[in-house]
Amino acid sequence: MNLADRHIRFGWWSLFVFVCVGITLETLHGFKSSWYLDVGNEVRRLMFTLGHAHGAALSLINIAAGLTSRSLTNSQIRRSTSFSLIWATVFIPGGFFLGGFATFGGDPGLGIWLVPVGALFLLYAVGRFALDASKR
Repeated sequence: MNLADRHIRFGWWSLFVFVCVGITLETLHGFKSSWYLDVGNEVRRLMFTLGHAHGAALSLINIAAGLTSRSLTNSQIRRSTSFSLIWATVFIPGGFFLGGFATFGGDPGLGIWLVPVGALFLLYAVGRFALDASKR
């Protein structure tokens, strides 16, 4: 399987996961779960919402990267770009979700430290992809 196909498959499967997460969050909201909706759980609610939104957006970016790579003639995604984009899709939403499970007053948990690591992966992947696409 080439890297373009890998990103399309990964993007669709991760989008499926984040749609399921969104449905779960809506269910928690609909059933007025105190673990999710109580005033003291505002940080948890924010972290979960950010994790869901970033995960869905990054899933779409993976699909776009795969389709863009297919459409450009003689274009291939670099292995380092592929690695970085996939791990950004794991670390950024994962950091938000982990940060929301155990909160400390108004602060997220330690899992939030995955977000800046994922952001660096994303920055590299998008920049490298843009440079490579510009050269073709």
